[in-house]
Amino acid sequence: MTENRFKRVLLKVGGESMMGKREYGIDPQAALEVAKQIKDVYTQHVQVAVVIGGGNIFRGLAGEKLGIERATADYMGMLATVMNGLALQDALEKVGVPTRMQSALLMPAVCESFIRRKAIRHMEKGRVVILAAGTGVPYVTTDTGASLHALELKCDVLMKATKVDAIYDKDPAKNKDARRFKTLSCKDAIKMAGVEVMDTAALAMCSENNMPLMVFELFKEGNLTKAISGEDIGTYVGNEVKTEYA
Repeated sequence: MTENRFKRVLLKVGGESMMGKREYGIDPQAALEVAKQIKDVYTQHVQVAVVIGGGNIFRGLAGEKLGIERATADYMGMLATVMNGLALQDALEKVGVPTRMQSALLMPAVCESFIRRKAIRHMEKGRVVILAAGTGVPYVTTDTGASLHALELKCDVLMKATKVDAIYDKDPAKNKDARRFKTLSCKDAIKMAGVEVMDTAALAMCSENNMPLMVFELFKEGNLTKAISGEDIGTYVGNEVKTEYA
């Protein structure tokens, strides 16, 4: 077996991954599909922490547009990530993966509070750690929360699983001539117009602290395993690489 490129990873999963074919909410079968992908790398003794979004239930920015005060809307979005986290925890345990869920908001009835050293110890003991409620403060996205947790937990890479197979120079759904980046420098990822990776705050945090980022499609069988082993899928973003097309 080829040695994995990464030993400890932070996986950022969008809330939409929990919807399946539904237009809203959680599809238990979709949660199981995500859990199976995580199990594939867990069985290779890769330490995994997961940050999950809440867009399938409620987005803070969308709530603000509807007239809800921004801080309140963001807290509502954090609660949505807790619901998704519980669904993912249930799915992971159904496929035989031990887990611990930690929240940036105090919720002792349903999960642990986030404690950095405790989260690291859970991973060292072979448990997948699910991190919910973002950073616990408003005006911050779950992408920024994922960047922060990846640094706190001393992960080798931040892996963003999306519905698109990589980062492109244009929206591939609207432009047939869109080109995939094989590698992308953090500097270019921040400044290039039309390139959507993560929000600027999250990218800046990764760049300033030399945290590499991988963007790839989750719902393609074996993709997470391939990404962790270092195969050429998706797009790798880092300070140490030059921007190159695939």
